Amino acid sequence: MRSPRAPLALLAVLALAACTSAPAQTPAAQGGAAQVDTRVEPLSPALDITDPRGTRITLPQAPARVVCLTGLCDDALTELGLKPAGTSNAALLVHPALLGQEGRAVPVVPGSFGSEDVEAIAGLRPDLVIGLSGVHDQLRQALAKFNAPLWTVDPRDWKDSVGYLRALGSLTGRVKEATDAETRFRAKLASAVKASRDKGNDRKTVLLMYGSADSIGVDTTDSLVGKLLGTLYTYPWTAKGTNAETASTFSVEEILAKRPDVVFVYSLLFGTDKKLSEQLAANPVWAQIPAVKSGRVHEVAPKPWGSGRGTRSLSLIIDESQSLLSTTP
Repeated sequence: MRSPRAPLALLAVLALAACTSAPAQTPAAQGGAAQVDTRVEPLSPALDITDPRGTRITLPQAPARVVCLTGLCDDALTELGLKPAGTSNAALLVHPALLGQEGRAVPVVPGSFGSEDVEAIAGLRPDLVIGLSGVHDQLRQALAKFNAPLWTVDPRDWKDSVGYLRALGSLTGRVKEATDAETRFRAKLASAVKASRDKGNDRKTVLLMYGSADSIGVDTTDSLVGKLLGTLYTYPWTAKGTNAETASTFSVEEILAKRPDVVFVYSLLFGTDKKLSEQLAANPVWAQIPAVKSGRVHEVAPKPWGSGRGTRSLSLIIDESQSLLSTTP
């Protein structure tokens, strides 16, 4: 991020922003670009399934005790009317969109994300452990010693989230619960796309950001939530290359250049109690962003917005984003 003490650079950025019209939109950035298919295919119980990413899962019996290491698992189990045997996502599970206070009774798996305590997981006697692809794969061999099969999921868009819900519904025999939840979600998203078009919200440029003032992360169109927001609003935040460490990191100047009308922020507080929008309040470039000038910067709950990944969390994002866009500052 450029220093606010560099007046020449600041003047150049502000002049460019003042003279630049709204950025040209590619099809991928247009809000509500595609119709939402509300059809729901029949679903049957099965102990041998293939998930949305092509991974085949075979279990000897329907899993009764599932340990969740990723938010999609907690979310999907809640949709199916089940509780995890253990979770590493306690803050998400107790959110009102999932189990609320009932979630406090679920044992918490110790350890950091991707390095959870394997013996603690084994002590929960799981029939199935669900983690995130690329993060929890290294636990597979250690869990196998305790006869705890690991299924790693990789949701890249809302259709994947629905597909994983259906797969878990088949494995657990909760097929009616799965298809009912899918029906609700598809109908909600279809209705939201129509409402966004009818109200003209699909022409508003929206941003979802996180991190700290020194390193601002953006949910790009490569992310699950970025893609979801792109079905509802104008969302021109494409990844900056393929380097995972820099592809989704944006400076305040880069954000200003795209002139977002509405900004959603989920603050990840490490060593500070100041939310990200508060950390940026004194930055003169940040102050020139249309959403900041009009009071349309909204702090949102980090867990469902940042790590929920399932249909309950995505439904909350749809509802809250629509409500906040309809709110007059």
